[in-house]
Amino acid sequence: LVEVAVPAAVTGDLHRMPPLPDHAPDLVRNVIAKMLAGEGDLLPVSAMPIDGTWPTGTTQWEKRQIAQDIPIWDPSICIDCGKCALVCPHTAIRIKVFPAGTVDDAPEGFRSKKYNSRDLPGHLLSVQVAPDDCTGCGICVDVCPAKSKTEAKHKSINMEPVLEHRDVERPSYEYFLTIPEIDRTKVRHDTVKGVSQLQPLFEFSGACSGCGETPYLKTLTQLFGDRMIVANATGCSSIYGGNLPTTPYAQNADGRGPAWCNSLFEDNAEFGLGLRLGWESRNAEAKRYVHELRGLVGEQLADDLLASDQTTETGIEAQRTRIETLKTLLAGADGAAAPAARQLLAVADDLVEKSVWIIGGDGWAYDIGYGGLDHVLGSGRNVNILVLDTEVYSNTGGQASKATPRGAVAKFAASGKSGAKKDLGAIAQAYGNVYVAQIAMGSNEQQTVRALLEAQAWPGTSIIIAYSTCIAHGIEMSTSMSHQKEAVASGYWPLYRFRPSVEDGSHPFKLDSKQPTVAVADFMSAETRFSMLTRSDPERSKHLFELAQADADERRRYYSQLAGMERTVPHENVPQAGSSTTEGEDA
Repeated sequence: LVEVAVPAAVTGDLHRMPPLPDHAPDLVRNVIAKMLAGEGDLLPVSAMPIDGTWPTGTTQWEKRQIAQDIPIWDPSICIDCGKCALVCPHTAIRIKVFPAGTVDDAPEGFRSKKYNSRDLPGHLLSVQVAPDDCTGCGICVDVCPAKSKTEAKHKSINMEPVLEHRDVERPSYEYFLTIPEIDRTKVRHDTVKGVSQLQPLFEFSGACSGCGETPYLKTLTQLFGDRMIVANATGCSSIYGGNLPTTPYAQNADGRGPAWCNSLFEDNAEFGLGLRLGWESRNAEAKRYVHELRGLVGEQLADDLLASDQTTETGIEAQRTRIETLKTLLAGADGAAAPAARQLLAVADDLVEKSVWIIGGDGWAYDIGYGGLDHVLGSGRNVNILVLDTEVYSNTGGQASKATPRGAVAKFAASGKSGAKKDLGAIAQAYGNVYVAQIAMGSNEQQTVRALLEAQAWPGTSIIIAYSTCIAHGIEMSTSMSHQKEAVASGYWPLYRFRPSVEDGSHPFKLDSKQPTVAVADFMSAETRFSMLTRSDPERSKHLFELAQADADERRRYYSQLAGMERTVPHENVPQAGSSTTEGEDA
């Protein structure tokens, strides 16, 4: 025991930030602040929102300050790729592109550079960290491809001590938020560079540092967030997504953002289908009233409202402009048309196409909620399903699921799971009219963006299975994205897209990953969930690893045949670590 002398007065110069800034909304200051302080039991029921809804974008008030090192941008070697912002699990790094002259009044230390793009000449680019929201995971540094030619290990993004940069980055970030968001119609949504410039409507979640799930959700909100309806199964994504008192789902300057609701493991798919049916009913009701009120609305406006093309960002904005015109006309209605006008006014916004997403983890999709998921897959309805596949029940303590791969150690599979992983994608493809994709952002960011866009564009049911690295895997989470790349390179996690209807005569099944270049065992050995079995039972581990390699070989052979390729090499000739091979595939 060592006695520690407590001084009579504070002598240090480090202090916590105020719990909330002065400009925080009343609900945040009077309700959310008390809940964050652990004093929620003192709040009366009357303090809560009267209709049971909860404001979004509230994680912005939780300045956790948990990072000891934060990423600092060096614009001199940046190549404008946008990868750092795309993969950031906590939206702590953002990119903005803006006309030159916009930041003439920027605070000292604010950085920007010339944006290299023929589409937006005369623009600047800024990459900015939120110093008090960053968790310090370091994934942005891991994926940054821009390296200094003169300084070893120096990249365009580098982790540096937060205390040396916080006083500069704080005002820089606050200023960054005042820069207008880019016009969404001027940015390509089908490229990583373009998506990274779009405003994310999912920010500062309380997920584990380096989480592999949240980058997919953030990207979804960048693409469709202003019109998303989310049905979220209980699990990690419901805990960091909407666990009171804060939620990372946010809204843009127009007040639009994802509408989010949580349902249970066993019924989330049906719940999400119900949300879609509910919107379809309101949309049909709005169209019926537009028909009924053609005389008031006008023939041309009515036709445009009913037959608008909303498959593009420009089409969505045009429809919203028409709806504002419609509301003005309805507000002035009187006489016999007034009752119908009031009804149409209540549902007019439902004339904008909604993007319905059913989201959950593998415990929901493969196991407890699979019956409902299968029902939705067979429904043919226009809903999108995103499975955040960590291959284990992450939120409830690491139990094995049907997504757990052969050889992995988990609760209820302490000696290594003996059976192969369920192929959910193959089951979904069997329906023939379901869009199916398997993605891994860390391996192929472009394929991830393309799959999300294709799923939304498909007029029927779509399902995307996203490989999500997890702290339960026993990896260094700063390598979360590069580890996903290794999973694909070994054939452990193949990338593909199944498009039920293709107009160019190509095969519906598109294999997006190349022939494996490393052995599955090499990938698995880098994870504690596999390597622990190697230490405890080497003989069983070797046997299961061999079976896992055979699983990958057979899966590759089957997928290659689906894609219309020649039969792949047999098991004994699969390339081992360090070897390379080429194959005529579209990667």
